[in-house]
Amino acid sequence: MIPLLSVENLNITLGNREIIHDLNFEVRQGDCLAIIGPNGAGKTILLKVLLQLVPHRGKIRWSHHARLGYVPQSIAADRHLPLSARDLLAAKGHLLKLPPTELESVVAELGLTSDHLRGEIGALSGGQFQKVLIAFALLGRPNVLLFDEPTASLDELTEERVYDLLYSLQKERGMTILLVSHDLSVVYRNANMVLCLSKERPCIGPPKEVLTPAMLEELYSGPAHYHVHHSPEVPFEPGVGALIKTVGRTATKK
Repeated sequence: MIPLLSVENLNITLGNREIIHDLNFEVRQGDCLAIIGPNGAGKTILLKVLLQLVPHRGKIRWSHHARLGYVPQSIAADRHLPLSARDLLAAKGHLLKLPPTELESVVAELGLTSDHLRGEIGALSGGQFQKVLIAFALLGRPNVLLFDEPTASLDELTEERVYDLLYSLQKERGMTILLVSHDLSVVYRNANMVLCLSKERPCIGPPKEVLTPAMLEELYSGPAHYHVHHSPEVPFEPGVGALIKTVGRTATKK
């Protein structure tokens, strides 16, 4: 099968600092690739490079079938502007010359109510605003979504709802997802491939092979500590070892 995305010998430099050196990986249709690594490893920059927003050296090949959607970690727009969620979504629909039915279909799929759509974006809760950003990304019917820590500023309940939504998009639409996340429980449950960004030795592979205590210690340059925030039922898988005890927790460096 021809990969949906192929990255060869990718090098990214910001100023005098080399962020990523000779990175190689592939993404196939239907994959959920989680991108993890310590702060400063280049996770957000990598997504922007894949979107051709940042200069780089090396080859990035998207299949001509790929249609991209992007949900950033944050946006620079002033949320105090008198702009409703519907105004924001309608502006993209107008730009792409989409029929009104597509906007209504996306709104219904994400469960955005008329109250949410009428409200100014600055008055929306974090979870509601995140849903609006996901709806914005879904307009135009992308088959690839790039998410940059989509729940970074959300409470636990809202975080779970957003990740449930991403999971349903992947399963029901066959969406390919590239996800930057620090939450190992989400990575382990939803991703079929994990890209670990490390200056010394980047690696890629299935979660049960990559997310081992030894690899995490090497990745974060020290023991990975965990903070419990929920307790999903996760079946034991041989080879995961001690990590299985930490699924449902978020890796942080002490």
